[in-house]
Amino acid sequence: MFSKILIANRGEIACRIIRTARRMSIRTVAVYSDADIAALHVALADETVHIGPATASESYLSKEKIIAAARQFGAEAIHPGYGFLSENADFAEAVEAAGLVFIGPSPASIRAMGLKDAAKALMERAGVPVVPGYHGDKQDAAFLAERAAEIGFPVLIKARAGGGGKGMRRVDRPEDFASALEAARREAKSAFGDDAVLIEKYLTQPRHIEIQVFGDSHGNVVHLFERDCSLQRRHQKVIEEAPAPGMTEEMRSAMGEAAVRAARAIDYRGAGTVEFIADVSEGLSPDRFFFMEMNTRLQVEHPVTEAIAGVDLVEWQLRIAGGEPLPKTQAELAIEGWAFEARLYAEDPSRGFLPATGTLSHLRFPDGDIRIDTGVREGDGITPHYDPLIAKLTVHAPTRQAALAKLARALQDTQIAGTTSNLDFLVGLSQQPDFVAGHPDTGLIDREAETLTAASIPDDIALAIAAIFEAGALARLPGSDPWQVLGAWQLWGEVSRPVTLHHSGSHTNCRVIAKGQDLFSVHFDDRTVAVRIINRNDDGCRVEIDGQQLRADFFQTPHDMTLFLDGRTHHFHRPDPLDGAEEEAAGGDRLVAPMPGLIKIVRVQEGDMVAKGEALIVMEAMKMELTLTATRDGVVESLHVGEGDQTSESAVLLSLRPEDAQ
Repeated sequence: MFSKILIANRGEIACRIIRTARRMSIRTVAVYSDADIAALHVALADETVHIGPATASESYLSKEKIIAAARQFGAEAIHPGYGFLSENADFAEAVEAAGLVFIGPSPASIRAMGLKDAAKALMERAGVPVVPGYHGDKQDAAFLAERAAEIGFPVLIKARAGGGGKGMRRVDRPEDFASALEAARREAKSAFGDDAVLIEKYLTQPRHIEIQVFGDSHGNVVHLFERDCSLQRRHQKVIEEAPAPGMTEEMRSAMGEAAVRAARAIDYRGAGTVEFIADVSEGLSPDRFFFMEMNTRLQVEHPVTEAIAGVDLVEWQLRIAGGEPLPKTQAELAIEGWAFEARLYAEDPSRGFLPATGTLSHLRFPDGDIRIDTGVREGDGITPHYDPLIAKLTVHAPTRQAALAKLARALQDTQIAGTTSNLDFLVGLSQQPDFVAGHPDTGLIDREAETLTAASIPDDIALAIAAIFEAGALARLPGSDPWQVLGAWQLWGEVSRPVTLHHSGSHTNCRVIAKGQDLFSVHFDDRTVAVRIINRNDDGCRVEIDGQQLRADFFQTPHDMTLFLDGRTHHFHRPDPLDGAEEEAAGGDRLVAPMPGLIKIVRVQEGDMVAKGEALIVMEAMKMELTLTATRDGVVESLHVGEGDQTSESAVLLSLRPEDAQ
C-alpha cells in the first residue's frame, strides 16, 4: 500500500479523499491555487504545494506542475478525484511515465470511453444496448440537421467529449436545430477543446439510472448496484438515490450484467460508472434501457452507493491501484436500506439556477447521523473560478420513506447566509408528490419549475417575526419592560415602532406594538399577528403564534438579515437611504453581468430595436454559458463590452434608451 499520495483536485472531493487516506495511515499532499490558499482541503492535508493562479488551466489543469509536485514531495501515486484531469488519458499516461501510479483506470480505458461516439460504437459491439441516434464523425451542420430529422424530434445534441450537461441541448423543432447546434458546439469547444457532437433521440419519459462498477488488475469486475439520478436541472444531477425506486431484480440483473460487459470490454480497472437512460413510458423494463456513457472515475454521487453497499469506494480505489484484488466478490455484495444525496449549490433557482458567488457568512449543518461532504467552512468564499458546490448531504435509512423523510428534515435544519443557494429548492423537491411517490424522471424539475424555483415569499408569520427583530424587540431578554424594549418613551398610548421589510424585490410596511410582557402585535394594512416571545438566545428565539410554538433563527449583517423559520430561509435587505443605485437599476434600462465572466457573443448593435426576453449577450461563467436577455422592449443606446472582454460582477454591459426618450 502507498505511504503518500498527491491529490490533484480541490474542494469537497479532495477533503473526502484525505479522510479515507488518513484512516488508512496514508499521508496526503494537497495542491492549491491562489484562490485556495486558505481552503479546507489545504488545511486538512499533511503537506501542501502551491501550483499557480486561480485560473484552472494554469493550476489544477497543469499536468506538468502536478506531476512535478508529486515527485518533489515523494508521493508514490496521484488521485485525480473527479473533474479537472480525472478523465484525461494524456495525464494518466504522463503520471505513469513519471514512475508514479495513477489512481484510476488505464489511459487506454479512458480513451476508449472518452469520446461518446466511439464509446457507443464499442458498446454496440459488446452487446450493450445504445440510444438510437447518429454517432459518426461527419460534423457538417446541414448533414447533422438531416440526421436529426431522420431520428425524429425531439432530439438531444451532445458534445462527444462532454459531461456535466455542458455542450448539451434539447431540440424540439427543426427550425431551432441550427442555433442549438451552434450553442452546443461553442460550449463544448470552451469546456473540452472539442466541438464535435452526436445526435440522439430524446426520450420523452426517461429515467437516468447508472451502475457503479469496479475492476481490478487481476481480471475481476463487479457492480455495486444502481443509482437513480433522474432529478436533474440543465442535465446536471440534483438529488440521487440508491437503489432505484421500482427496480425489479430482473432489471437490476440485466443492467448490472450490461455494465460489467461494458467494463470488461475495455479491460477496466478501478471505479467507474456506466450510465443508462431508461424509457419508462410503460414502467421499468429490462428491454428498454440504453447505454449513454461511461464515466471513468469516481462519481460525485458515490456516497449513496457506499451507504447501501457498506463499503468505502475511495479505499477500494487505493487498494486496487496498489495491486490488490477486489475486496469482495459479486456474491458478497448486497443492498442494505435506502440512501439519498442532495447537492447544495450556491446558485439561484429563481433565475434559471444561475451560479452565485459570495461569502458563507453563516453555515450550519444538521446534527445526527447525516453525512456531510464539503470543501468549505463558515467564512469561506464561493468564487467564480470553480464549481459552486457548497456541500452534499447524504442520508441512509431502512426504507425509502424513512430515508426521504430524513433527507427533508436534514435540509430543513441546514442554514446558509451570505450567498444565494438552492436550499429552499431542495427542501421543496424533497417533498414533491411525484418524487415522494417514487416516480422521478428527468423532466420532473422542468415540469414543476414554476413551483419549485419560485423565490421564497415570507408569509404573515415570517413577516411578523422579522418585523419584531428589525424593531429591536429581540435585542433584550424576555421579561423586559415593553416600554423599553422598543426603545421609545411616550406620555400615553401603546409603545410602537414602524418597520419596513424589504424582501424578494418588494417591501412590506407594518407597525410593531408592545402589548405587555413579551407580547407584541404586528399590524399590517388589513391584518394583525399576535406574537409572544417564549425564550431567546444569541441566535434566535422561540415564539408562540395562534397557540403554535415555532423556533426562529436569525443572522444579520449591517446590510441584511436572514430568518430561518420552519425549514425555510427568508432574506431581508436593509437598503442604504443614501444609495440610489437600486432605484436606478429597477428601471430596466441596463443589462448587468450577474457574475464575473467572459463575453462570448454580442447579438446586437447600438441603435437596434429589441423585444423583452430577446437574447442580447452570451457570457461564460463558472464553466457554463449564460444568455442575458432584454428586460423590456426598447432601443440599444450604448454597448459597453465586446466579444472576448472579461467583465466583473454587476458591470453594466448594455444600456437601453430611457423609455421617455424613445
